[in-house]
Amino acid sequence: MHGNTFEPIRIPAWVWDRDETRDILRNRDVAGLFRLAVKYAGASQVRLSAATGIAQGRISQIMRGQRQVTDLEVYQRIATGLGLPDHARMLIGLAPLDITSPTGDHGEEHQEQNEELRIRIETAATIDTTMVAILFTETNNLRLLDRRLGGVVIADKMRAHISQIQRAHRHAIRPGIRARLAHVLSETAALAGWQAIDHCVLSDAWDYHETAISAAREADDPALLAYAQGQQAYVLIDLGRPAEAAELLRHIRHTYDRRVPAHLRTWLAAAHAEAAAVLGDETTTRTALDQAAALLPEGEPDPNLPYVALNAHHLARWRGNCLVRFGDPETIEDLRSALAGMDGTFNRAEAGLRCDLAHALLATGEPEAARPHLHRAEHLATMIKSRRHGRRIAELKRAAAHALR
Repeated sequence: MHGNTFEPIRIPAWVWDRDETRDILRNRDVAGLFRLAVKYAGASQVRLSAATGIAQGRISQIMRGQRQVTDLEVYQRIATGLGLPDHARMLIGLAPLDITSPTGDHGEEHQEQNEELRIRIETAATIDTTMVAILFTETNNLRLLDRRLGGVVIADKMRAHISQIQRAHRHAIRPGIRARLAHVLSETAALAGWQAIDHCVLSDAWDYHETAISAAREADDPALLAYAQGQQAYVLIDLGRPAEAAELLRHIRHTYDRRVPAHLRTWLAAAHAEAAAVLGDETTTRTALDQAAALLPEGEPDPNLPYVALNAHHLARWRGNCLVRFGDPETIEDLRSALAGMDGTFNRAEAGLRCDLAHALLATGEPEAARPHLHRAEHLATMIKSRRHGRRIAELKRAAAHALR
């Protein structure tokens, strides 16, 4: 290996002129770019991490084909870290650093890149409201599959779908269509962010939520923006920063109060309660839960908010999840009521609910009653490949085994 960790990566200029390299750039093959840096600059994964700001573990996963890059800002960091010349930046879809520089020996390449850009813009121009509706439908289909099968099973479909939406959005010109594409991008990225949380890949979860937040702002949709920001708070919770999560959710609720539909206000109040419960703040937890119950409209979930699946049974599950931390004796009945009304398609939610019920039963000295719920939760978590629930189930099983000794 050549050079220390923080020395700039210098790939020879002639490498960028090779046909193989051009293909890598056109395909946005980040693993291929990293291999070029290893082969021609002797860069280690640690050095690639220092140059691009991407965690070394993530670099390794990208190079093994286990993870894809979809965020434009990450492509920018990679291009800067690997020292891509302007003609290479343009091939990968980024703006040149010096737009006034002469074309030099790359005039034909620039002409080819300009032609590719023209084709992308023309392709995006064919997208109309019907096409946007199809993209929305695909997002909803993936949401339903996620509930039943989990995010890991549909990960490739999610990445391809997000990439397709991003390409269309990036090159869309008509303001109305661009705003609609931003809306579907925000919904889809938020879904991918929650899947990453469930799989305990918190860096990806944060990035997906940043994409969702940015797209929601462009779509000028306060409900989507509040939801994406609120869901991002769960990344903070899982990072062990519940105080910041609770403060963020308090701020979101204050900012968007009465600006978003009642179902979403209910969701935000319940999420605030959960962050406060993790923090150990029982007073705030109970206040937020009472507010959520008062806000919840009667009837079915709001069809305009497909990303918020919330009714009285879901809220009962949420209440039990929060109050189980404080040993509330009513928790078991709340959770049993929620389980009785649980839609059989919400496998991830049922796994979490049964974990909460097992937790409550263990707290009341009923380890035998907790065991079947843990068994069912483990079955569901294994089926949907939920690492988040899997970790909690392992902790509860240890507690149950200890109580049965």
